[in-house]
Amino acid sequence: MAAASSPTSPPPPPATDAAAPGLPDLSIPYDLATRGQWQALLSHLSHPAHAPHPHHRLLLSALSALSLAKLRRFTDAAALLASLHPDPACPPPPFLIRLLHAILPLFLPDRPLALDRLFTLLSSVRARSDAGHPEWRRRDALVASLLAADHLAHREFDVALALLADIAAREPGDPVLLSRLAYAHLQIGNLAAASAAFRHVESVAAAGEDPARHANLLARNRALEFIVAKDYAAAVREYENCIEADPADAVALNNKALCLMYSRDLGDAIKVLEGALERVPTAALNETVVVNLCSMYELAFVNHGEVKRSLAEWIARVAPDDFDTSCTRM
Repeated sequence: MAAASSPTSPPPPPATDAAAPGLPDLSIPYDLATRGQWQALLSHLSHPAHAPHPHHRLLLSALSALSLAKLRRFTDAAALLASLHPDPACPPPPFLIRLLHAILPLFLPDRPLALDRLFTLLSSVRARSDAGHPEWRRRDALVASLLAADHLAHREFDVALALLADIAAREPGDPVLLSRLAYAHLQIGNLAAASAAFRHVESVAAAGEDPARHANLLARNRALEFIVAKDYAAAVREYENCIEADPADAVALNNKALCLMYSRDLGDAIKVLEGALERVPTAALNETVVVNLCSMYELAFVNHGEVKRSLAEWIARVAPDDFDTSCTRM
């Protein structure tokens, strides 16, 4: 299970045919962002100062900073944000600017500064009069999850578990968020707590308006428990159910391949990942899948360098601009 490790992408713009009078048209930037064309987006936004309204300039600058961060130009992104001077007469800066301002130090790296800014941002989100609005609740969970993931990565388990428990208390009806607490318990080896959390997730999902909506999530959760018990065949069956329901379930595809590898079926494991990249490249082409596939190549082939080179050449043709090609270990 890999947490997101790169700056977040912007939400979709309102579904309108054209920008409202006086507002910047975000249809082209959004299209470029969804296709991962961050260099083109950066060029498209090269003159945000030409926007007629200060708040619009801030919004376009935020998208420019996001593009720089996606291209791993973290110092440039931080410098761009530092150069902004919000107009006191304007509304507060867009949430994207505040989030980027908080998380960029993680990549510079200046972890203490990032943690301070993230906790400050979390407090400001929760202090809003409209903090109960679904969008601000989503942002609350996003910031808290980023903090929890960082503390887990640094083995600061008490803080991470407290953050995840708080998310669960604030969003008691969201099986996706509730599952994160179970994953953390699995990561630190508290199997009893993880099992209890998974059972709670199942009960919440069953009581929801559409119990089938989270079928793949529940199957992946069961598969994780089978993996912990070293019952890889049972885990593979759960992942196959997920893939049958959603052929683009990249987590299930990746983890099925890992279970096959653990079962010493390296050939089929490679076929699963190669097939995923061929059939659903938009979903499956991520660094985790490629790292695992390259590791399998190294185990399976004497000439793994040539095989990985072919993979790297294909990735160079189809991958988005922010794809980290170092994952091929060439």
